[in-house]
Formats: sequence, structure tokens, C-alpha cells
Amino acid sequence: MDFRFVVSREEELRALYPATHDLAIQKLQESLGVHAQDFIRRSPFLCLGTQNLSGRADVSPRGDPPGFVRILDNRTLAIPDRPGNNRLDSLSNIIANPSVGLLFIIPGFDETLRVNGTAQVVNDPALLETMTVNNHEPSLAIVVHVREVFLHCAKALRRSHIWDPSQHQDRRGMPSLIKMILDETTGAPGDEEMRKIDAGLEEDYKQTMY
Repeated sequence: MDFRFVVSREEELRALYPATHDLAIQKLQESLGVHAQDFIRRSPFLCLGTQNLSGRADVSPRGDPPGFVRILDNRTLAIPDRPGNNRLDSLSNIIANPSVGLLFIIPGFDETLRVNGTAQVVNDPALLETMTVNNHEPSLAIVVHVREVFLHCAKALRRSHIWDPSQHQDRRGMPSLIKMILDETTGAPGDEEMRKIDAGLEEDYKQTMY
């Protein structure tokens, strides 16, 4: 990369773009209004951005039936932590550095909702009980204290055609998750053994979703 073309100062950055229009400034709110709350109740999916103390960033997907994120009040959200791979990247980051960013997505909507704030990892039994699915309570919840809220325009999702079935790709165009991981690490076994491993992962999904 030619470092002569690296933009390293904010004034250089701002000079490359027109000024922000008034609506983009006005849409930033400090609490969850009625429409933001409605958006969250409809959303079955969000991306959670965190950082550790040294600034290493991470983004984690979170999904459940619509309404899985609890609105405790107009400045507080609670997200259940469902079973995963037990790396605990997001949770460890939050303990070290509470700053978080959330991006809520609703299938079929081109707009998204962005929420920034600080978070805590909690194991309050009364809260976790309200997050029970299939008779399973989460072990923990992420409580987010909201600082910034704004609805994000449709351009990114429209450019990507993410909801257009004609643009959906055939999943068979790439190997299975486990095969990709093994290819990049220890090496994947032959086709027959891989089929058994993939079938085991699908069974694990059924047994450990909650």
C-alpha cells in the first residue's frame, strides 16, 4: 500500500465529503423513542460491537425470536447470552471495556437501528427468568446503558440487495463451516468423514440452540 494516500487526520477526511445535512444531525438521540423501541421489538437479529482494553475490536451476531432484546426503560436494554462457542470474546471485552455498539436488523426492512452505549454483564435471576426460551434460561445477560440512538438509512442494504431472493447465493458454493475451519488449520479429512462431522454439527445445533 502506498502510504502517501492514507487519510490520517479528520480535517483531511472531512474535506473529501460534503457537509452533513441537518436531518443526519437531528436524528441522533440520547434515549430510545417510540419508533426505536418498536424497531427493537420487531428485530430478531443484531450485531454487537465490543473492544478490549487495547482497542482490539470484535463484532458478534446475536439472534432469537423478535423481541428477544428486553427494553427495561428508554435508556436501558438487556440482551440474553445464548449458548455459543464459549470463546466469550464479547463478554470478556465488556468486562474490560464497557463501550459497545449495536446494529439492529429486521428481515425485509432496508433501514437499520444503531445504538451506542456502555454495557455490563449480569446474572440477575429475575431478569434471566424473563428471557427463558424452550425452558432454558440464559446464563448471563448483557445490560446496555444507552447513550446514542439513531435510525440508519437504507442505502447499504439496498446496494447489497440483501433481501432480494434473486441475489441470494447457493450455500453449496462454499464448503461447510467445519471444513473451512479444518482446511485452514489442521487439514480436513476425506469426504465421507466430513459428512459425518457435518451431520454431527447439525445435530449439535438441534440439541444446544438454547
